[in-house]
Amino acid sequence: MAEGPLQGRVALVTGGSRGIGRATVLALAQVGADVALSYSSQADARSARPDAAAETAAEARALGARAVALDADLTDADAAHGLPDRVIAELGRLDIVVNNAGVTRDNLAVRMSAADWDLVIALDLSSAFHVSRAALRPMIRQRWGRIISTSSIAGVMGNPGQANYSAAKAGLIGLTKSLCREVGSRGITVNAVAPGFIDTEMTAALGGEVLAAAMKSVPLGRMGTAEEVAAAIRFLALPEAGYITGCVLQIDGGMGA
Repeated sequence: MAEGPLQGRVALVTGGSRGIGRATVLALAQVGADVALSYSSQADARSARPDAAAETAAEARALGARAVALDADLTDADAAHGLPDRVIAELGRLDIVVNNAGVTRDNLAVRMSAADWDLVIALDLSSAFHVSRAALRPMIRQRWGRIISTSSIAGVMGNPGQANYSAAKAGLIGLTKSLCREVGSRGITVNAVAPGFIDTEMTAALGGEVLAAAMKSVPLGRMGTAEEVAAAIRFLALPEAGYITGCVLQIDGGMGA
């Protein structure tokens, strides 16, 4: 078992095989947490990374953590709601949830299909509700917990061509603020991070021209890294962050200032 301020704690990171999720799994393992990561085998296969989840779990174990990878279709409400119980069955408890799973299906609203709207809302927003609702039961019993959701600057400011994604990420902010008021008295904090342009597979798909134009709106003049987002998530999970709840931490290079 790894040593650190989260030693003895167990975290679940959804969408944990690649990008921000992978960086978060490793960041939590570095400070002593045991980690379960959920992933979609179909999504990883489509990205030509079929072994991404197993590789991330192995990296976490190399840091001294117990780590398991759990294949789950989080667009299915029952699968999402059952995920915390699977983590407890594998690792014995659940203390920290990072709702990170997400997808984009960009298009102008007048051209957006109902299927693309429904998919993004189901995975980016509804899955976070179902996972959090189930995870709150053991957290309330133990009177300690951390729920951290990966929103987006698009959920703060809106973004043309991303009505579905922006709505889902704004919904995560509302979910965060409501849950923090419901469970704060039980020693559970609920926060969100709102990344801007982060160097991941998702942003790479936008293309160089789009990204170059986007950088003009970022005061720091560069994209962020997955590790920078993961460091913020890790901080919100630490005991030192115990008086921070209902917060939306923008990690955007000043884009939303």
